[in-house]
Amino acid sequence: MPEDINDQQDINEQHRRRMVRINEIKDRQLAKADKEKGLIIVHTGAGKGKSTAAFGMAMRALGQGMKVGIVQFIKGAIPTGEGHLIAQLAESGMPIQMHTLGEGFTWKTQDRQRDIAVAMKAWDKAVELIRDPSIDLVVLDEINIATKYDYIPATTVVDELLDKRPMLHVVLTGRNASDQVIEIADLVSEMKVIKHPYAHGVSPQRGVEY
Repeated sequence: MPEDINDQQDINEQHRRRMVRINEIKDRQLAKADKEKGLIIVHTGAGKGKSTAAFGMAMRALGQGMKVGIVQFIKGAIPTGEGHLIAQLAESGMPIQMHTLGEGFTWKTQDRQRDIAVAMKAWDKAVELIRDPSIDLVVLDEINIATKYDYIPATTVVDELLDKRPMLHVVLTGRNASDQVIEIADLVSEMKVIKHPYAHGVSPQRGVEY
């Protein structure tokens, strides 16, 4: 028994020393990270969670007293939980607005010119929010799909982002983010599929996917 106690004490001491070293490294990294800037953030990849992460950031920004603007591209055919909640928050006086300006999956509309017109209408609203000096965070939900199909030229999006106010944060979601957007982004995260309920015949679940 005493040997077991000594072994545990050794393990605990090794762990403490390792954490001390890690803490010193993290403190040095944090000390060097002294810049303030508005970030261009991209959530892409085939996995779930891209929009979910963006809406989580919107809630975080609200909690910090920031004003949030959201434009949804492509989506719009199905009422969502986030849409209902944000409408309630806005009605209660919270500084958040969401504009759902899509018509649903592009393989459902089957009309390219109509899809382009709808996407460009959403983009016009996005530009309005990006240029609004009172807004701190703009979420462009599923815009990567719109640039993937060239409904909105990626260069048009990049040019607008390069001209944004220095402290404005912009989040772009959707699979297949363009190389041009990724190149100018400050933070890019890729969601990867490991397992998906669709593969097991499970339908989209309320409160999880909409």
